[in-house]
Amino acid sequence: MTGRIVEIAEDGRHLSLSRGFLVVEGQGREIGRVPLDDIGAVVANAHGLTYSNNLLLALAERGAVVVLCGPNHMPTAFLWPVDGHHVQAQRMRAQLNVPVPQTKRLWQLLVRAKVRQQGAVLEARGAPAGAFETLARKVRSGDPDNIEAQAARRYWPLLFGDDFRRDTDAAGVNGLLNYGYAILRSTVARAVMGAGLHPTLGLFHHNRANPLCLVDDLMEPFRPFVDLAVARLADAGHDAVTPETKRFLALVPSLDLPTAEGTTPLSTVVMRAATSLAQAYENGEAALDLPAGEGTKAWAPMPLEWPAPPPAPSKVPQPA
Repeated sequence: MTGRIVEIAEDGRHLSLSRGFLVVEGQGREIGRVPLDDIGAVVANAHGLTYSNNLLLALAERGAVVVLCGPNHMPTAFLWPVDGHHVQAQRMRAQLNVPVPQTKRLWQLLVRAKVRQQGAVLEARGAPAGAFETLARKVRSGDPDNIEAQAARRYWPLLFGDDFRRDTDAAGVNGLLNYGYAILRSTVARAVMGAGLHPTLGLFHHNRANPLCLVDDLMEPFRPFVDLAVARLADAGHDAVTPETKRFLALVPSLDLPTAEGTTPLSTVVMRAATSLAQAYENGEAALDLPAGEGTKAWAPMPLEWPAPPPAPSKVPQPA
């Protein structure tokens, strides 16, 4: 499986199953089809969509996630299989019984990896990044000093300018971040459930209304890759979620990362991280396989290692 992200962004489409393919139709004619075995997630981000039950069942059988997005491009619902792994019951019992000290130690590893990755993104942008390794080393078990927030206060202005404020309800760069995180969240959700873990039982996130607390924990070290993609879109003049920017952000899960096992797509690195978390629950240890984790170097792609952003539409009025 290649873990391809399929986004349905046009209104009024009908999705169905035909001989191992997802078929997209509009106005009574076929628009396109994708092999089911290539699909990692289907992101439904439009109005008036309809689906066949056979298609949803076939996607679930292959472990592909279906993400239903709201008007702000944030996920409203996920569809996932109930039997994601052959020892799912064993792993969920271990997850339920994880001791608090181990939970805090695992959260420490995630925060450290995130802060180091933020530093790598800033370095790739030519911004000051030296403080981030220092901050990462200061993260203690459970992050009682809230180093994650301290790093964020330095990170956003260095990445997007002093006037930028992270606001999940805002448009512009914030809207692009929302959409990129939705793509990443679907990738991490698929990995968590594929590893036989329950996505609601988080390490740090614990909002009772959030069904994906563990997904939100595990995606933290991977968020900076979305941030970098959005920064490059902003450099190219984009300030809105459009079909072109969506296609660019959908490339993030397929970004090649250098790892100890060789160059690997980000989606595969996410799966390794989820598997290592499941193993940590079972063996009682605090060790995770993460980019920028303990013993590994943070890395962010330079411009020549990243697909070029699409050209932004001209804002200069054209002559009639």
